[in-house]
Amino acid sequence: MTKIVFMGTPAFSVPILEGLLESGYEVQAVVTQPDRPVGRKHVITPPPVKVAALKHDLLVLQPEKISGSTEMDKIASLAPDLIITAAFGQFLPEKLLQIPRLGAINVHASLLPKYRGGAPVHYAIMNGEDKTGVTIMEMIKKMDAGAIYSQAEIPITKTDDVGTMFEKLSALGKDLLLNTLPELIQGTLEKTPQNEAQVTFSPNITREQEAIDWQKTADEIDNQVRGMRPWPIAFTTYRGVRWKIWDVTPLAETTDAAPGTIIKKDKSELFVACGKNTTLALKELQPAGKGKQDVQAFLNGVGQNVIQGEKLGE
Repeated sequence: MTKIVFMGTPAFSVPILEGLLESGYEVQAVVTQPDRPVGRKHVITPPPVKVAALKHDLLVLQPEKISGSTEMDKIASLAPDLIITAAFGQFLPEKLLQIPRLGAINVHASLLPKYRGGAPVHYAIMNGEDKTGVTIMEMIKKMDAGAIYSQAEIPITKTDDVGTMFEKLSALGKDLLLNTLPELIQGTLEKTPQNEAQVTFSPNITREQEAIDWQKTADEIDNQVRGMRPWPIAFTTYRGVRWKIWDVTPLAETTDAAPGTIIKKDKSELFVACGKNTTLALKELQPAGKGKQDVQAFLNGVGQNVIQGEKLGE
């Protein structure tokens, strides 16, 4: 029986862990991030992978930093055959990668070599890609640069956001991993080096990237909004007050108004000028200190004082 140490943190990782257990693999331990404060009340909350692991009475290790930790010593003492990571959220030291006899592999949510890094799903949507996928890759010291064992792709639709794609890619990753493992364990699976000329990166989203640039077209802003939903959420400002923007719809109408200008405002609609004469409708937003609401509720409440002709983002 192949002995596995699994490393993952968010909900994306849970179906992959569950798939390994359902298929009969021996998971010796689950390594995940420490419990963190969540929400406005900062309630200390365990990561989804920890919750799933405890349901199966698995050993859970939660190092603040895996390198040089007692948890890494524990992994070494377990002598696993294989380490499998899926959105663990920490860089693995080379010493750890050398522990398992079959090496370490990662379930990465992109079609490598595109979108190495911590936010591949976000960037794929924000950049308007029509497809993405999952790569099973060999882990080496350099981030997401190892040889590829297998890949599977999936379309991105105009209704998808980060949340829906994470669910789809998690299921795809589970199936791809379970199909890949038998040959990898037998030593008959070939691996393909990544083409360095095709590498692109997807570093973690910065605060500056969350701000909507109204010089972009309506379609590009729609991609940004969906590429940041349900986290971290794109935003704009009106009279210096921040609005989180949850949903928009690009419109067929064109305009000569300057980008960011509110070109229509009534009791149920709020239209904004974007770059290259395009326009969009704000459909769902969250003003500072308030909950998420549809545009009609917003306009009949705190949005009553919004004035047509004024600009967003200044």
